[in-house]
Amino acid sequence: MKTNVGSIDRALRGVGALAAVLGALLAPVPPLARWGLGATGFYLLLTALAGTCLGYRLMGLSSCRREPG
Repeated sequence: MKTNVGSIDRALRGVGALAAVLGALLAPVPPLARWGLGATGFYLLLTALAGTCLGYRLMGLSSCRREPG
């Protein structure tokens, strides 16, 4: 798959993943909210590590720098 997540975006996704997972583990929220936060954190972590985002691909977006030329 072609990379469509830039380095700053990847770093922010990593921070967001950490926050979501910590929220799922530590926040006093209902079980469904825990699952939602956990799934969101997992998705953000996967996209940060892989460098590609399905949502970006479906919308034709990219946060990578454009190549000159």
